[in-house]
Amino acid sequence: MSLKLEDVKGLGKKSNVLKEAGIDSVEKLANSKIEDLIELNGIGQAIAEKIIENAKSMLNEKSLDKKEEPIEADNKEEQKPELTKEEKEKIEKELKEQEERKKKLEGKALEEGDFILLKITGKTQKGKVFRVSSEEDAKKAGIYDEHGAQHGHYTPEFIVVGKPGFINEGLMQIVEKMNYFERKSVRIPPAKAFGKRDPAKIERFGIAKFRKMNQGKLPELGQDFTKNTKQGAQKGTVTNVIQGKVIVDYNHPLAGQNIDYNVEILDKIEGFEKQIEYFMVNKGIPKESVSQFKLNYNNKDKTLEIRIPQMFLFQNLTYVKFGLAMDLQTHMADEIGNVKFVEIYEKMPIPKATDDSVMEKVNDFNENKEKEEN
Repeated sequence: MSLKLEDVKGLGKKSNVLKEAGIDSVEKLANSKIEDLIELNGIGQAIAEKIIENAKSMLNEKSLDKKEEPIEADNKEEQKPELTKEEKEKIEKELKEQEERKKKLEGKALEEGDFILLKITGKTQKGKVFRVSSEEDAKKAGIYDEHGAQHGHYTPEFIVVGKPGFINEGLMQIVEKMNYFERKSVRIPPAKAFGKRDPAKIERFGIAKFRKMNQGKLPELGQDFTKNTKQGAQKGTVTNVIQGKVIVDYNHPLAGQNIDYNVEILDKIEGFEKQIEYFMVNKGIPKESVSQFKLNYNNKDKTLEIRIPQMFLFQNLTYVKFGLAMDLQTHMADEIGNVKFVEIYEKMPIPKATDDSVMEKVNDFNENKEKEEN
């Protein structure tokens, strides 16, 4: 029988606080450090010492009762498909590189311009989780969506330290002061998170006018609505329909709220091609497809050539290519100048007509004509 975090004595409702911080099992709690726990909301040193001790006691009690479990675990391992020698070597190499990188970086302060991976759990002041960095956390928060998972929504955040456009201002200011592999729980005020609510960004339409702007469709509560203006597209949400009026709010859905974050610095992204790959993923290219984009770099004039794979040739990548080029030229300016995208449309072989095929058509035509005359 598996142990549940909620069963740890003295924990109670604080189990939710631990789960949001990534401590979602009795084992993780037993191996936690007191100094990490006391950073969390509502947990002091005395409570931290007590629940860690109780978690360790639960594990000790369970170990006395399980005698046949290791055999079952071995059987499960045997059922897994065997990895090839190349796969094992690749995994071992990646683990070794990760371990070496961790030894080199652990405890060191982040520097402006560093490319990093960041684990985030973001929730509103009312406790609603809206952002996570893993599928496991998404399922725990009840926000998991299979379509979102396929598009890489539940993955660590790739950011360039100190640069805008990746995370909000308040969170970036926190991250800038952190060390590699450090974890923190913080609260960001509205002004530095998603902004204060602006009454001027709330608009009222008559239903008839709204329908004209909404492709003839009636308004629905909560629907996304886009209004085109001279300044560009303005995105909002239908928040109410009352007395013949449609209320559209163009404020960010989280505007005006304090935002709580649990953050952890997971890794530093190093290496020219590796950094380019993460920028590509950041622009929406599926991670499993990135390796099919072939790179050719000219060190003399700093020109980067990216060859588009066949499977993407008939997709509209205009904005993806423009955004990727801008990101690379901005954040890797010392290495990258011009960015070229190469699209090669291979000539398809045209099947040659044979005499037999021509004669078959002539015979078919003559037969049909004879049938019509009879």
